[in-house]
Amino acid sequence: MRHLTSDEIQVLEAQRCWAENWNTILVADGFSPASVRNTNFYGRILIGRGVRLSDVKILKGTDKPAKPVVISVLNEGGDGNIVLCPRLTSQLAWLMIHYKSVFDLVYAEEKARLEGIAFETVIGDHAVIEGATKIVDSIIQSTEDAPTYIGPDVIMVKSATASGAEITDGAKVFESFVGEAVHIGKGFSSEASVFFANAYMDNGEACAALCGPFSCSHHKSTLLIGGQFSFYNAGSNTNQSNHAYKMGPIHWGILERGAKTASGCHILWPAHIGVFSMVMGKVIEHPRIENLPFSYILASREKTYIVPGINLKTVGTWRDVNKWPKRDGRAIAARRDIVDFAFPNPFIMQFVAKGISVLNSLVAEQGEHVDEYEFEGCYIRRTALLKGLDYYNLALQLAGSCVPSEEWVDMCGMIAPLQSIEDLLLDIDENIVKTTESIEKKLLEIHNDCAAEVNMELDPIAREEWLELVRGDAQREFGMGDVDEEQLNSFLEGVH
Repeated sequence: MRHLTSDEIQVLEAQRCWAENWNTILVADGFSPASVRNTNFYGRILIGRGVRLSDVKILKGTDKPAKPVVISVLNEGGDGNIVLCPRLTSQLAWLMIHYKSVFDLVYAEEKARLEGIAFETVIGDHAVIEGATKIVDSIIQSTEDAPTYIGPDVIMVKSATASGAEITDGAKVFESFVGEAVHIGKGFSSEASVFFANAYMDNGEACAALCGPFSCSHHKSTLLIGGQFSFYNAGSNTNQSNHAYKMGPIHWGILERGAKTASGCHILWPAHIGVFSMVMGKVIEHPRIENLPFSYILASREKTYIVPGINLKTVGTWRDVNKWPKRDGRAIAARRDIVDFAFPNPFIMQFVAKGISVLNSLVAEQGEHVDEYEFEGCYIRRTALLKGLDYYNLALQLAGSCVPSEEWVDMCGMIAPLQSIEDLLLDIDENIVKTTESIEKKLLEIHNDCAAEVNMELDPIAREEWLELVRGDAQREFGMGDVDEEQLNSFLEGVH
């Protein structure tokens, strides 16, 4: 990086740019002042190649001694657990939350990087910033293959982006990370939250949220707070509560990959909802029902009911597992988040097997001649339980009866055996793995080593039975008048 030349300063001033001190602005070779207009600079600013700036009211580095920006995700009232570093990925965030040794490593690395410098705003190569209101002490990573866009009326403070991010239309981002091909817009407000690989956020707000790949929220009345989300779709007026009355915002919860919340859904944390489940109503029982995947959770004033397994057969589940790979908008060269799209996979199948065990245990413990079974403060009707066993057995057949013999985890998009991750942690503890870059390389090795297990070969007979159930669900929607015949036929033609 170099200082501006006197000729470049003259060009900038002629284009209605102003600086508190031109000497605190550094630019890369190849910087063109012709692409910078009507922008106000304060403090230390670093500008890469091919950057375009226009109509930026405040672009600022506070010029105070820099220190790592640490946020508390999930447990809003707890100690910080994620460092907003430039190399942040969905897997690194997951590891920091779950393992203090990883947090300590990343914190030490970031502290060393910032040693002896002041807070600054860094704008990566080929970024485009136009009409932003205020950008302070932030890192905007960007490349020619994956340029980052910051649009009108954006406020961004002590935050960072990955290459290919988009923040626009009045979004407000405070102490947050906006990842690869993530969109945040239409006035969405984020505080102490992180968003990864293709997440899409408009209108609502997030606080202390870990939003993994393809997390999606579109509505003004929607709040994501104190939760871990992945491949998630938030209905309108969805929210969660992380307060324990006067004890403060200490509770948090997890919606596993593929989960959804219906319009008006409210979940009182703590709670743990299983993969590809749908939550409706106000859930106050704090259920831990991760072992009942593909469920509907239906809350009313009187009771909360679980309908286990039913979401396996729905149009929505089929559409989701097929659309996500097609909607990965990240440039190939800019993909650092590891995202496994396989369906089913060992992480899912371990819960299917546990689901069968849970339902059989309920019958054994509470009897065969009851109308309802109680589980985690919720209720399961006997007819729904028996049907749930059918769905779980179909899922088992779909995966060729392949149930993992060891525990698997979903690291915010990446599926891996827990033992492999614990081996990595041992290498960190023994100072064999010393850097975030080394962690990334090790994770990629794990990902490649278990790719064959993750990408299960589906049983063709069970697959056709599953698809027939999906077609039947589409026919039911048509019968309800929700879609016209042309839409139905178009959908059915694609189910193969």
